[in-house]
Amino acid sequence: MKYFSGLLLLIALAASCAESQTEKEISTIETVTGPISIDSMGLTLIHEHMLVDFIGADSISSDRWHQDSVVAKVLPYLMEVKKYGVRTILDCTPSYLAKDPLLLKTLSEKSGIQILTNTGFYGAVGGKYLPDFVQTETAEQLAKRWVDEFENGIEGTGIKPGFIKISVNEADTISETDQKLVRAAAITHLNTGLTIASHTGTWKTASQEVRILKEMGVNPSEFVWVHAQAEQDFQNYKKAAETGVWISLDGIGWAIEPYVERLVFAKENGILRNILISHDAGWYDPAKIGGGDFQPFTHIFEKLTPILNEKGFTDEDWNQLLVVNPILAFKVVE
Repeated sequence: MKYFSGLLLLIALAASCAESQTEKEISTIETVTGPISIDSMGLTLIHEHMLVDFIGADSISSDRWHQDSVVAKVLPYLMEVKKYGVRTILDCTPSYLAKDPLLLKTLSEKSGIQILTNTGFYGAVGGKYLPDFVQTETAEQLAKRWVDEFENGIEGTGIKPGFIKISVNEADTISETDQKLVRAAAITHLNTGLTIASHTGTWKTASQEVRILKEMGVNPSEFVWVHAQAEQDFQNYKKAAETGVWISLDGIGWAIEPYVERLVFAKENGILRNILISHDAGWYDPAKIGGGDFQPFTHIFEKLTPILNEKGFTDEDWNQLLVVNPILAFKVVE
């Protein structure tokens, strides 16, 4: 396919993009194997999962999975997507949902794919994945934990996060706990420069997060509206783009058609520069025999690309979505 045969051109364009960044941007980003130059991210999937355990914060334990079994299950899928030129993957599994930095490091070393992990807490599903102390600690205290991970590494591993991952519950007015998570993310960003990615849903909820972030001095361009495919009014994509928010359409591992119409809308309305795409695919589930069924990381390349190319998408558009935008979205700023 023409797009993938032009991969070297895309990498060159990404390097050019990185060189044009402002002086306040830091030229490296943390992966599970250490810092890399931002312009070496290359073709990037910004939302995937290697391992997820849904048992809940009160019962989660690394004893529930064996790293060797997870590696054996996941590695072939990483090698498969690597054939399409993918160089970097952001693993979005949060704390208390089986975030395992050492597992990710092993997968990165064995696959040759650069993997980023995260800091932050996951508030959705009514707080099932929040440790009890989140209810009693302040936003400042939570942020102190996350900043410490950025400065010293996660749980004694020395592996540092490359972004902040939180989540909130859909609501006309988000809860005090969810507001606290957003404020903690803001404080962490202001102290580390890490981008904030929040599992959200509709613009009704995402816009509340943006308002809190702006009140705390965070530019909306440092916020990734995760699962924006839940939004049914496409005009809200234009509103989000006008503020500078990153609009993440990230469930392509599970369906194609909803993303076709959203991406065509984005192209026709000139907002592809604010769009991120990924699969939200995987993953090894310790509660299921053999880790359960694994959804591959390849639908963008095998299913979505041919459809959108027929609708006028170009190599430049794919470069924007998969190379340039991830660099701009997840660059670290002081």
